[in-house]
Amino acid sequence: MIYNNKNYYIDDRIVKINFACDLIKCKGACCTINGAIGAPITGPEINEINNIINIIINYVPDVNKKIISEEGFYKNIEGDLSLNNVNDRECVFAYYESGIAKCAFQKAFNEGETVFKKPISCELFPIRISGKNKDTLRYEKFYECDDALVKGKNENLTILEYVKDAVIRKFGYGFYEILVKNIYYEA
Repeated sequence: MIYNNKNYYIDDRIVKINFACDLIKCKGACCTINGAIGAPITGPEINEINNIINIIINYVPDVNKKIISEEGFYKNIEGDLSLNNVNDRECVFAYYESGIAKCAFQKAFNEGETVFKKPISCELFPIRISGKNKDTLRYEKFYECDDALVKGKNENLTILEYVKDAVIRKFGYGFYEILVKNIYYEA
């Protein structure tokens, strides 16, 4: 069931399904999901990344640095922008810590080196923005995240609650309130 709040189509599963990442179990699978393209990004994010690439590059492995240097950090396929990856799998901005894939953007942000946390599509995951007008918010299920469903249930967190900060970052607090009032309590 999709809810239309006049400007967006919202997949009501984002307020019905429990979710909370379990990095210990998934090992950062969202940064390593198999596919020819990586996480979606926007033009302004490309500009932001270009401004901080010299900081971020310090956190990625040499093979990733080589790909960024030779191929660039993003792909443009018929107007759809996405982060580049390694071997059609790992994000070029992923690095490993104790066997867990982690985000170089998040690391630099946490260290106070940048104000750019990460691409919004990464922060919103498992919510994806799609549609011709980018007006659809939908839940994208990956088996790699099955443990997140269990942890979310144990912590009594819905997808919307889990990605609240990202929803507010992308759409504003008023949008989040509309979702809570018009969907969450009806779900």
